[in-house]
Amino acid sequence: MRLSCFVVPGDVDDRSVPSGGNTYDRRMAEHLPVRLRPVDGTWPDPDEAAQRRLDQALAEVPDGGKVLLDGLVACGVPDVLAPYADRLALAVLVHLPLADETGLDPQRAADLDGRERKTLHLAHQVIVTSPAAARAVEKRHGLATVHIAPPGTDPAPPATGTDGVSQLICVAAITPRKGQDILLNALSEVDGLEVDFVGSRTRNPAYANSLSHPRAHFTGPLDGAALEAAYHRADLLVLPSHAETYGMVVTEALARGIPVLASDVGGVPDALGRAPDGEQPGLLVPPGDAAALAAALRTWRDDPDLRKRLRAAAAARARTLEGWAAAAARLNGILAVR
Repeated sequence: MRLSCFVVPGDVDDRSVPSGGNTYDRRMAEHLPVRLRPVDGTWPDPDEAAQRRLDQALAEVPDGGKVLLDGLVACGVPDVLAPYADRLALAVLVHLPLADETGLDPQRAADLDGRERKTLHLAHQVIVTSPAAARAVEKRHGLATVHIAPPGTDPAPPATGTDGVSQLICVAAITPRKGQDILLNALSEVDGLEVDFVGSRTRNPAYANSLSHPRAHFTGPLDGAALEAAYHRADLLVLPSHAETYGMVVTEALARGIPVLASDVGGVPDALGRAPDGEQPGLLVPPGDAAALAAALRTWRDDPDLRKRLRAAAAARARTLEGWAAAAARLNGILAVR
């Protein structure tokens, strides 16, 4: 079935506030036989005008057309989608379940979860980005089948690092879900390491402004050559998230031969993967556990043999990563099913 429309958030091209979901949508669309259809709105809680814009986008699709919708747009508005569930083949791409955002009060989380469940049961297909996310969404919402379409990764030259030990990088928006506070707490217990936090500070200014450390540098969001330079000087990527359906920065680091220290959560182990010889190119720790993260950082700092093994495994894992064209072909194959 040919894809008629790919509905995405209106800020999909805003590079000043980068997100993994928007990057995924843009890069997949480069290799899909369809253009992006951005719809402005404060998703997942749009006002009436935004709901009308989404309704109009769906109304323009001919009967029987296949529509792929970013879950941030779709999952909060089942009432907008319901009139089209029989006329169109709706596919919903869930980047992160709405209720998994860190810091939601229980009533808010339950409301988002309920709306998302209604939306996903209206959909012809539900798609996620990792096997772990598929299992979680199937169980959470009582779905028989959830399809898996992992992101691609651009090839990149190997990073030289700084001294092989001391320069950490954390590439993520500065929000509670990404756990930068956990990393700073751990860093306070481990001398000799510094970290570059690469990510927007505007999504949760109160949280971002609460973070500081003499060995932490906040660069803001980076793109292009500036981002490449930040990766190039990194010795270790650290991703202390509380929730991730995949974690694209994990494979971005591995593509450059940079080992990873990350939370053992969601799809992160899927993204981390293993080298062909079975070695894991990084370390995993429980989410939200600053003591465990500090212990892992201390081990990284003090064990040169471990660093050597992890770097070798990361370089080998880089050679197994799939590009965006192949990733989009897999997604297109899923969407082609009637």
